[in-house]
Amino acid sequence: MPFELFDRSELRLRPLSEREHDLDLSVMFDPKDVKPTMNHPTIKILADRIVEARKTGAAVILALGAHVLREGNGPLLAELMKRGLVTHIALNGAGAIHDYEFALIGQTTESVARYISEGQFGLWAETGGLNDCAKTAARDKIGFGEAIGKAIEEGEFPHRSCSLLAAGYRFRVPVTVHVSIGSDIIHEHPNCDGAALGGASYTDFLIYARSVANLENGVFLEFGSAVMGPEVYLKCLAMARNVAHQHGRRIARFTTAVFDLHDLEGRDISETPPKDDPRYYFRPWKTILARTVADGGEGFYVRGRHSETVPNLYAQLLEKSGKGGV
Repeated sequence: MPFELFDRSELRLRPLSEREHDLDLSVMFDPKDVKPTMNHPTIKILADRIVEARKTGAAVILALGAHVLREGNGPLLAELMKRGLVTHIALNGAGAIHDYEFALIGQTTESVARYISEGQFGLWAETGGLNDCAKTAARDKIGFGEAIGKAIEEGEFPHRSCSLLAAGYRFRVPVTVHVSIGSDIIHEHPNCDGAALGGASYTDFLIYARSVANLENGVFLEFGSAVMGPEVYLKCLAMARNVAHQHGRRIARFTTAVFDLHDLEGRDISETPPKDDPRYYFRPWKTILARTVADGGEGFYVRGRHSETVPNLYAQLLEKSGKGGV
């Protein structure tokens, strides 16, 4: 006997105009007027390596948690794509949702505590437009990120200039979206097609793996994504190395960095922590900083808020690329 399914036709969606938002466009950084509040020595090293990577044509890949965009960094990252300093950005599903809502209404983020109590959390009509993007992606055989970027860039989105996904579409730089079914608010909606969503995100996974195949002498940076960032990168790297080894090539000499709030000072991050250390389960450390660079690469850790670290990296990159070119 088949199990009984939840009937989504009974759901009541409300318009975003009725939602109270925690964030608006005032959080956005202006690429023309960035004044970093930190000056981290490791970020200077990373900026040098990014510039060198781009001179050789190697990949510079960023994997982002949603908070990176919630803290207003989208315009800075878009400018780095425009200048050819970043070749691929990977987002989780929540990152795409915040980017979409910012572009559409100039606001995003709801109170989970309030709206889960009311049974309204995530059930906002306009945000469900992302599900239509997944269907378009499946129909056109493109990635989820490209479909969203195209919809924002070519649709009626008053604040498209702040959208990272639209910038990726505009500059032809892949911004891929890696979803976990059931983890994002749009999966609640009656118009969500799980097959289309999965197919579109899987296409993005393959696009991502192709970018990782160009990581030799390149740079991989992960900002605040404890699961998607390390886990999707790990599988892409395994695929890329498998093919590279068959052709007598290696993907081993590259730089990685993790930007997060954990205190890892005084630890040898090049070694995986022991299993009796709770930090063993902090995947970015063991995956990005230790295991995947063990054959000739180097990993770095930078502690700080994304509203501090990303502007610092942006300013360093503009300075160094301006002096030496890319």
